[in-house]
Amino acid sequence: MNATEILKDLKSRKYKPLYLLHGDEPYFIDMLGNYFEHKLLSEAEKGFNQTVVYGKDTDIMTVLNAAKRYPMMADYQLVMVKEAQDMKWGKDDDDKKHIDPLLSYLEKPLPSTILVFCYKYNKFDKRKKTYKAIDKNGIVFESGTLYDNKVPGWIEGFVHDKAYRISPQASALLAEYLGNDLSKIANELEKLMLNVNAGQEITAKEIQDNIGISKEYNVFELQTALGRKDVMKVNRIINYFESNPKANPIVVVLGTLNNYFTKVLRYHYAADKSPQALARDLGVSPFFVKDYEQAGRSFNYGKTMQIISLLREYDLKSKGVESTAGPGELMKELMFKILH
Repeated sequence: MNATEILKDLKSRKYKPLYLLHGDEPYFIDMLGNYFEHKLLSEAEKGFNQTVVYGKDTDIMTVLNAAKRYPMMADYQLVMVKEAQDMKWGKDDDDKKHIDPLLSYLEKPLPSTILVFCYKYNKFDKRKKTYKAIDKNGIVFESGTLYDNKVPGWIEGFVHDKAYRISPQASALLAEYLGNDLSKIANELEKLMLNVNAGQEITAKEIQDNIGISKEYNVFELQTALGRKDVMKVNRIINYFESNPKANPIVVVLGTLNNYFTKVLRYHYAADKSPQALARDLGVSPFFVKDYEQAGRSFNYGKTMQIISLLREYDLKSKGVESTAGPGELMKELMFKILH
């Protein structure tokens, strides 16, 4: 089950006795954890029927003693372990010489207890018997890191759920600058929405005005200018980057351009160059397909391969390998070589 499906079941009061929320991406774990903690039980029920502990401050027997209690004046009780990755989980052993109390409970959990483990920043070991027991008798949700090309779509969905709209340019711009840290993106969008009327479309201008990203001088616009071989605009953007190095670090710019030209290379490899097929193969919104078509015309297969090689070379130079030039000088050299 994905996070949306789990949340839908919780809101419908369809509960399981065990939940393991684990994985590298904390956003979805926090989202579900917040619902468990703040919405699952009524305020009246929480006093006697809700136990929330942190992994580093508790142990298995404390958690089990709480889980084995029966609810008072309620149908369910909630026992929740936050930061469960910091808890000592025991031996995970069920042989006859040693009875693992945790495994024994997980194999026969109390139906009136909802036991939740929030295991963040890492994946739980799927080989363990505890994992298999939770998977058999409850819900295991793995919160994986979102691939970069999926972030703009996630942003659009997040905004839509809040009764707003966002333009493809704005979602791509936000994804380029904030990466795939969903918690950071959500936080910035929540702040932005305080300054935008409900139902209004969020454009690149709102991103610029509220998040501090320049609408005209950013990596997204640099890509577009390169794809069109607009030498004047490329030079203006690079000069702006040189004047604002902290806002536009060369390592981030080079990484973004490498992703861009890798997609241009995929464009050349694509057998089906229809807009729908290209959008799927490149992992971009159909809105941006025309930009890659233009870049494909500007840079043939051989030149694209050369550009990718140049980007790797200048990434090493930016880190001091066989070069003492500053970031601004390196970027100007690189842009000249890409455009000529």
